[in-house]
Amino acid sequence: MNFQEKVISIANKIPRGRVATYGQIAAMVYTPRAARAVGLVLRNLSASTKVPWHRVINAHGMISIENLNIPKQEQVRRLQKEGIEVELKNGNYWADLKKYLWRPK
Repeated sequence: MNFQEKVISIANKIPRGRVATYGQIAAMVYTPRAARAVGLVLRNLSASTKVPWHRVINAHGMISIENLNIPKQEQVRRLQKEGIEVELKNGNYWADLKKYLWRPK
């Protein structure tokens, strides 16, 4: 399995109502310094993908997706639909990692 396939496989395992960080996924695919590469994989997914890309946020809890096909507000909408509270502060959207972070066994 290549890096992209591994990232997608992990993203598909994030449960509804939980989030993971780019760095967390990078570590889970044994490339702990590749958080940006994880973001690139997710950013390049098509708008019609079934991969729950919206459940991945940055290490501070901020929604930082830069996908030209999908606006941040869509990620916010999807997270809120799953019961994740998202707060707008200083022009950025935030989710509470202490409350919503996925901690796989």
